[in-house]
Amino acid sequence: MAVRAIRGATQVDADDRDQVLEATRELVSAVLERNELHHDDVISILFTATPDLTSEFPALAARELGMGDVPLMCATEIDVPHALPRVLRLMAHVDTPRSRAEVQHVYLRGATALRRDIAQ
Repeated sequence: MAVRAIRGATQVDADDRDQVLEATRELVSAVLERNELHHDDVISILFTATPDLTSEFPALAARELGMGDVPLMCATEIDVPHALPRVLRLMAHVDTPRSRAEVQHVYLRGATALRRDIAQ
């Protein structure tokens, strides 16, 4: 087993609590599914949100998925003028037998434009 970092991002239509939670649950679930991970494989998750998203902490969505015992942290992305708006990002640290090349990073919704080179 190795510790790997998995990136992911998604975009919401508005700074709406329900949209933030739904999109984050979708993103976390997709990262786990595409990388064949279980709850116990997750070491920690760092969530970021663009400065225009303040309606809810994305980590709440992970806790709602049963990750209350996983270290979770939220932060604000730097406010770059040409950045894609309303984006939620994550970096999950996991135990996995996969090599770096086999890890599947997950970019959903409008966030696929961020990393077309690795988006699944």
